[in-house]
Amino acid sequence: MSQHAVNGDSSCGKVLTLDNMNPNVKRVEYAVRGPIVLRAMQLEKELKEGAKKPFNEVIRANIGDAQAMGQKPITFFRQARLFLFDFYTVVLTQVMALCSYPELLEDDKFPDDAKQRARRILKACGGSSIGAYSASQGIECIRQDVSRYIEKRDGFASNPDNIYLSTGASDAIVTILKLLVAGEGSNRTGVLISIPQYPLYSATLADLGAVQVNYYLNEDSCWSLDIPELKRAVTEARQHCNPRVLCIINPGNPTGQVQSKECIKNVIRFAKEERLFLMADEVYQDNVYRDNEFHSFKKVLFEMGSEFSSTVELASFHSTSKCYMGECGFRGGYVEVINLDPGVKAQLTKLVSVRLCAPVPGQALLDLVVNPPQPDEPSHATFMKERTTVLANLAEKAKLTEEIFNTVPGIKCNPVQGAMYTFPQIKLPQKAINKAKEAGQEPDMYYCMRLLEEEGICLVPGSGFGQRKGTFHFRMTILPPTEKLKIVLKKISDFHVRFTKEFSE
Repeated sequence: MSQHAVNGDSSCGKVLTLDNMNPNVKRVEYAVRGPIVLRAMQLEKELKEGAKKPFNEVIRANIGDAQAMGQKPITFFRQARLFLFDFYTVVLTQVMALCSYPELLEDDKFPDDAKQRARRILKACGGSSIGAYSASQGIECIRQDVSRYIEKRDGFASNPDNIYLSTGASDAIVTILKLLVAGEGSNRTGVLISIPQYPLYSATLADLGAVQVNYYLNEDSCWSLDIPELKRAVTEARQHCNPRVLCIINPGNPTGQVQSKECIKNVIRFAKEERLFLMADEVYQDNVYRDNEFHSFKKVLFEMGSEFSSTVELASFHSTSKCYMGECGFRGGYVEVINLDPGVKAQLTKLVSVRLCAPVPGQALLDLVVNPPQPDEPSHATFMKERTTVLANLAEKAKLTEEIFNTVPGIKCNPVQGAMYTFPQIKLPQKAINKAKEAGQEPDMYYCMRLLEEEGICLVPGSGFGQRKGTFHFRMTILPPTEKLKIVLKKISDFHVRFTKEFSE
């Protein structure tokens, strides 16, 4: 046998081919950046090259990237500020610039609280530089600040040693799932995820070779989480795997619901009864609108008393990418682990050490999120004004989106209680469903692709997140500026009427 045949496909001489690569990777799908987004990128390129289209720009309403949608960064974090003196405009930046270029610490145009935080962060870095590696678990003083933030939020103690800083929340979620996935065949770990779900979960489970166990949110009750549905999912899953993990996204992505405290209590009771490890994805915790209120799983767990707080295993996640910050590119995040077996915790520490450390600039930014300007500090007034404005604008856009969509025949939109997305149900004529099947596409993918080609609006079809059989949806972010959002909503509304008419005649 030739060396080529031993190493790979002899017909092409490649060591790595589609036939012999990791089969789990081929099963990974990530709709948020899937085929429709690739086509949107092609359309953008065609427009730049002068191609004539029915639209002048592609509006990407497919992903929760706040600053790409025009949201301005919070000044205290890093936004460029303009100061005039002599005949020059000098662009100065705040804490992140001070950390990146410490010589600016001598410049009197920066507020003292920004300088104080920058000095504290730099002092904790090797060589007083954010270009140095940090401890694998994260910079100690930042983990201490995260713990204080959690204590202030929940009213219960937090141990910095239970905090792991990460490359966004996604990195931490994948790491915790790696610890949990084990077994073979019918003993393989089953992970309960909500449907609709954020594709990070299904993609990671495919990559790890775990068993995805679906539980359906109740669309008719504003995407609520029902315990009988969880029980159904677990009972059926035990016929073919070992369900050990329950993942919750609250506030919800893509569905925008906010779970009540009573619902969270019921979920915790269920997890204890069924011996499930809880993973609480809480990255949208500041994105709560109207009369809804965010309750962290940790807070509710500890309010339920030692019967639960000393036994239920919980990992909760947060990120700098969402809420009012929108600092997606810095990739800052953390996980707090509760009641983790000491031996497993040692393995977690070992696992995070393999990737050396989370990006130090992201860690520094996270510190500013959990340790924002205080009332007696010079940056506080500006910070609070900007934070309040961002969240108020999102609340306004959440209401606007629901109201406009619900005026369109064939679109049903639940209230956007939190997060930064809407997931409306769309009624599609049977002729359109048949047409999609002929094209080898899911009906809502066909719908969204037509919308992109005709209106330049990039959405994600509901089939990329999961949905009940026979229903169709799309996910859209509410992040565009209000005036542009009105244009997006009008274009989608007009398209839906036109699309429905085309396939109903």
